[in-house]
Amino acid sequence: MPEAAFPVTEDAFLAGKLRLRQPASGHRAGHDAILLAAATRARPGERLADFGAGVGAAGLAVATRLRDLALVLVEIDPELAALASTNLAANGMRGEVVRLDLAADAAAFADVGLGPDSLDGVLMNPPFNHPVRQQASPNPDRRSAHAATRSTLDVWVHAARRTIKPGGALTLIWRADGLAEIVTALTRGFGSLAILPVHGRDGETAIRVVVRAIKGGRAPLQLYSGFMLNDSAGVPTEQAKAVLAGEAILPLGCA
Repeated sequence: MPEAAFPVTEDAFLAGKLRLRQPASGHRAGHDAILLAAATRARPGERLADFGAGVGAAGLAVATRLRDLALVLVEIDPELAALASTNLAANGMRGEVVRLDLAADAAAFADVGLGPDSLDGVLMNPPFNHPVRQQASPNPDRRSAHAATRSTLDVWVHAARRTIKPGGALTLIWRADGLAEIVTALTRGFGSLAILPVHGRDGETAIRVVVRAIKGGRAPLQLYSGFMLNDSAGVPTEQAKAVLAGEAILPLGCA
């Protein structure tokens, strides 16, 4: 895989337990990736894929908690995939990096070892930025990785539905105001939804939702109490500090 043709930084996550090389500017790993990882339910020995992995932040954060995982980092951008591969090795994780367009057909997935029912679980942070409102990257792969279209969520969910085993979990993070889109996209093939609203500040509306869905699940929807990143004064909550430091997980991540 090619070396990055742009400046990179090396940053600490999970209170220093995870170190990541990532682009110095533009889309960078942050709270969303760590929250997604903390909400991901996984067990030792399972095969777990991070769709649209970027430099691998979310998937590697899960692997920091559960070292005995067969981790697959799936990324379309060759330079980000190269950084993901570097981060995988530098953190001593077991896994592989796969370059793949999630809109590709079943044959392309099978060619890289992601055939039907081949994964125990998928986690993903699909692009949800409006293509007009954000500054688009001149790189077409990076632009498609971070700017959503009308079909983005459906395409990503379809890829997860095809590759997850029956009974396996899909965990994703999305804009809170797009919750209806998520529920609609998960109508086919998934059930047993569990939803956790994430609030930037106590007393304010949610900014994100983390959702877990089970392939073939039939249990009633569960709506958890909101997770507060900061209290009403803007001070990080103890719960948020524990999760972001890798010392606690979110309710959705419990087995």
